[in-house]
Amino acid sequence: MLAAAERLAPLDAAQARETYLEALEAAIAAGRFGAGDGVVAVAEAARAAPPAPAPPRPADLLLDGLTTRFTEGYATALPSLRRAVRAFLHDGRHGKNDLRWYGLASRVAPDLWEDESWEQVASRQVELAREAGMLTVLPLASSIRAGVHVFAGEFAQASVLVDEVEAIQRITGNAPVRHTSVLLASLRGEEGQARKLIRAVIRDATARGEGRATTIADYAAAMLDNSLGRYEEAFLTAWRACEHDDLSLYGWVLAELVEAAVRSGRSDAAADALGRLAERTRASGTDWALGTEARSRALLSDGPAAEAAYQEAIDRLARTREVLSLVRAHLVYGEWLRRESRRSAAREHLRHAHDAFREMGAVAFAERARRELLACGEAVPPSSPEARDQLTAQEAQIARLAREGRTNHEIGAELFLSPRTVEWHLRKVFTKRGISSRREL
Repeated sequence: MLAAAERLAPLDAAQARETYLEALEAAIAAGRFGAGDGVVAVAEAARAAPPAPAPPRPADLLLDGLTTRFTEGYATALPSLRRAVRAFLHDGRHGKNDLRWYGLASRVAPDLWEDESWEQVASRQVELAREAGMLTVLPLASSIRAGVHVFAGEFAQASVLVDEVEAIQRITGNAPVRHTSVLLASLRGEEGQARKLIRAVIRDATARGEGRATTIADYAAAMLDNSLGRYEEAFLTAWRACEHDDLSLYGWVLAELVEAAVRSGRSDAAADALGRLAERTRASGTDWALGTEARSRALLSDGPAAEAAYQEAIDRLARTREVLSLVRAHLVYGEWLRRESRRSAAREHLRHAHDAFREMGAVAFAERARRELLACGEAVPPSSPEARDQLTAQEAQIARLAREGRTNHEIGAELFLSPRTVEWHLRKVFTKRGISSRREL
């Protein structure tokens, strides 16, 4: 692709720039499996791209920002990458060529620790892909949008989109997109299913040369082990993942590494990881970034400094969409308070964490909070009602659409299901809710 971009440069500047961006996107996906210096080498070559037109297209801003990020550093690239993300949100041109770059912009936004921009650009990509009927783009777009839901603690909504992704892949026969599935399984504490998915993602990603997908699997594994209290395993996995500066993932994995290192008694490694994390979060300056840093810094602190950092983390993360990160801040603060023998305050934060984790479906993290509550002498509430009486995410989605007056054919077209499958799910909804018709929904 680089050779093609060089040949195109004197003939068609716009096409040459898109070809350089395509090469950069491929190098980002290759990650640790990239040849030579990987994405850095491609970014260096992209410096030779012709100048952007005036006014620059969103794709032009994205190319310039990513080239700077991988050649001059994260902090230097922040202003140009922020302009790029905003251009995708506000530019009126949405042809097929523009749409194809939304996936890359949706990975840049969380790299900047911008939760609102991430939600908006991911939602816009799904909307545009649906309008255009682009089944080649929609699975990745829906997977990224599902990831936004996961971090917001909205596991049920994420599951609906994951089901849609799987349905489209069955229709098209394309390679599976399991990025969000593996995160969901890990956060739900479904260890057997999660381990199986992690192995499958790593196997398939290795075969296709997709190093970034391998890092997603490592990140999921580190979160799973941290939730289960297996900090040694979490440390080793996160350490391996942090050897690579994968777009949007590097900061997240560093936060897992700090927690695992502290809990496994590796204070030097934790301090090093915190330093690397702070370089990014302080440059970003968003509440999501600084709240994550504060939570990580608190784990390495003692006394009043630790308490101030925990409270800062909760205050900042409460102003974001990142409910999962916020609840994890309550959990580690509660754990610290218990070890400080401040049981009353500890119970308040641990109870909040336990109930929030249980409500969103993060079973292993909820169990970790429950163990701490028991150690505080707290009477832990009984488990939630049996799953057989609750609607699955897809059943809830179908019930909502049926309640809005959609026919089975219309519901099936939107969710990529056959009308017969929609009818089967509706019968299950009626049985679980003790009703017999759509009118009763």
